[in-house]
Amino acid sequence: MTQYFELTTLKTVIFGAGKAASAIEKWISEGNGQLHGAWFSDIGSLNEVYILRSFAGIEDMMAERDRMHRSANPFGCLDLLLGIEAESYKGLDFMGDVPSGEMGPVYEIRTYRMKLNGLMPTMEKWEAALPARNAYSPCIAAMYGLDGSPRLTQIWPYKSLEERGKARAQSVTDGNWPPKGGPDWLTPDMTSTIAMPMAFSPLK
Repeated sequence: MTQYFELTTLKTVIFGAGKAASAIEKWISEGNGQLHGAWFSDIGSLNEVYILRSFAGIEDMMAERDRMHRSANPFGCLDLLLGIEAESYKGLDFMGDVPSGEMGPVYEIRTYRMKLNGLMPTMEKWEAALPARNAYSPCIAAMYGLDGSPRLTQIWPYKSLEERGKARAQSVTDGNWPPKGGPDWLTPDMTSTIAMPMAFSPLK
């Protein structure tokens, strides 16, 4: 089944994530879509909250986006927010459902900017390489942007930063990552954030 995703970034005041958690949880429960993960940044851009939700159709996703824009108090914590960025995504054709449960607590949210014609070649390369890469650590979400510049965002859970380092190093040493020919379709504009799950996140 095609899944549409929204990855929302809430930019908060200093220490705002913890203070806003209950209000964010309530806001999400009152809307539509399925919550998969809610994280706060730990390494990378700080004082940010990331929310991943999926929707059965793009109309449902846009209705939820409209609810946010029309609200006088988006996410129930306007006093703690400095900015909101909501990005629309579609899962790569071959990806299954996003799992839930205790897979972290260290999550890497990694985004690559693709070349303007890079989506289909990138998807082909990732489909061929991910099964072998998943043997080191699973990719629980891989999705491409439907708005803004062409981009690929992936979410990887790890038990620790040490496990992350070992999985990445060993997969490269074994020749199983990155996808062969995959970087040819990417630009140097890449970002990576290490985030930790909030108490109400289905992904722990």
